Amino acid sequence: MVLVTEEVIKQLQTLMDEIAEPLQKTYQNVHQGYRTETLVRFLKARDGSVSKAHKMLVDCLNWRIDNEIDQILAKPILPTDLYRAVRDTQLVGMSGYSRDGLPVVAVGVGLSTYDKASIHYYIQSHIQMNEYRDRVILPSASKKFGRYIGTCIKVLDMTGLKFSALNQIKLLTAISTIDDLNYPEKTETYYIVNAPYIFSACWKVVRPLLQERTKKKVQVLSGSGKDELLKIMDYASLPHFCKREGSGSSKHSRNGTNDNCFSLDHAFHQQLYDYIKQQAEALEAVAPSKEGSVHVTLPEPDPDDAKIAETIESEFQRIRKKNGICQSFHEIKINGD
Repeated sequence: MVLVTEEVIKQLQTLMDEIAEPLQKTYQNVHQGYRTETLVRFLKARDGSVSKAHKMLVDCLNWRIDNEIDQILAKPILPTDLYRAVRDTQLVGMSGYSRDGLPVVAVGVGLSTYDKASIHYYIQSHIQMNEYRDRVILPSASKKFGRYIGTCIKVLDMTGLKFSALNQIKLLTAISTIDDLNYPEKTETYYIVNAPYIFSACWKVVRPLLQERTKKKVQVLSGSGKDELLKIMDYASLPHFCKREGSGSSKHSRNGTNDNCFSLDHAFHQQLYDYIKQQAEALEAVAPSKEGSVHVTLPEPDPDDAKIAETIESEFQRIRKKNGICQSFHEIKINGD
């Protein structure tokens, strides 16, 4: 476990006080008034090294400037039908909050196909959800609960896991690397649910490659995980695929409302999309913008990440040869984000 002392934090803070004005501006969107907590995140991601954490944070700020990340919440994916297609094939949503106030993020790992839009739209959507979480959801939760809340819980649904997911290895690696480098230590715990045999087989070979702090964050639950998850959240906050055994990632409705947090019709995605459109209208009044996807520079994957990806692919190929049945685990390649 990385021990981050007050002295180390002060050293990093001194270095950050000296960064140029453009970096200071985007840094405000990163820390949201919680400077110390942000420094701790980056220090943990670099095992307490001040110099490495400083480089990581400055690189992150430059990435934000180069790719106009501060404006990404003012760039809606249009038309709405295209955004709906993205939501239907990139299954991510927010189902509620834990009893401690942490947002519950649901990910449909097995049934996400990423095949209805270009890679740029999926990356744009992913970053937008990250930024909305960090700039809107988490600050709101901190205010509501009267304490700093800077992480979320992720529930990963393995329903439908199959070999064709390996076709998305480039996209999934890019998303994972973006999170590693620019949104470190944002997940408190990963809960794996509805895990088939193929997941278990891959997990055995991937787990030893993960950093110790990451291993401690992962919990593989039995079945839909409902009983265990109800210990930390109310029933209303459970992702729809956890509410009944064998339900998978199908749609559910309750009292006339859409209970599928992956759907564009779900309250979370409606609020997110409305927020982005409102920000776009405000920006349009100042400077007209162009339609189209946001092209974010794709970072080179970390050597350790590349090794994990290769191990996953190799293991699935081995299983396919043995059983004729295979699948990809890469969507949940966890890097301690």
